[in-house]
Amino acid sequence: MNLLVGLGNPGNKYKNSRHSIGYMAIDMIIKKFDLNEKNKNKFGECYEGKILNKRIFTLKPKEFINLSGISIKKIMNFYKININNLFVIHDDVDLPLGKIKVKVGGGNAGHNGLKSIDGLIGKNYKRIRIGIDRPLNNKNINKFVLQNFKKEEKKEIMYSLNRVVSFLEYFINSDTNDISVLMNELSKNKKIK
Repeated sequence: MNLLVGLGNPGNKYKNSRHSIGYMAIDMIIKKFDLNEKNKNKFGECYEGKILNKRIFTLKPKEFINLSGISIKKIMNFYKININNLFVIHDDVDLPLGKIKVKVGGGNAGHNGLKSIDGLIGKNYKRIRIGIDRPLNNKNINKFVLQNFKKEEKKEIMYSLNRVVSFLEYFINSDTNDISVLMNELSKNKKIK
């Protein structure tokens, strides 16, 4: 059983913000694979279904991003999901807009959502990082991640999200040794014109 978690902040105010790109990815996954709602509001927005005959859950934690580890820990305990089957999709200010990278474990680079997960669950989970850029002169990063994507950025972001969703079947079937192969494929992002 796999758990796909998208990090973000709840509420319409943050629906299209840079920090909520994980939520956006989960919305696309739910739609593409026609997943069914499960345990309404128990852990957050949770859906269930199958991808390639493998049972999966998706989760948009109900807490704000800085506390997202709470819901993730609860659902993992409830369904006895192993940390090796946890995939977390999140924004990354250290990557250019739309760039995708995949890794297992590692540091949190100051991302408070990852800090929350690391502190409550551990670090050895799969991470799908989507670049959101940095503000000019690295000023006001906290405000920057809460801003909506600019109109001219949306096309690039939608392309990247579609790319993550299209590789999802590979994610689900990959083991840790395959992650480097997947990372190489995903890093070949073509720029949108």
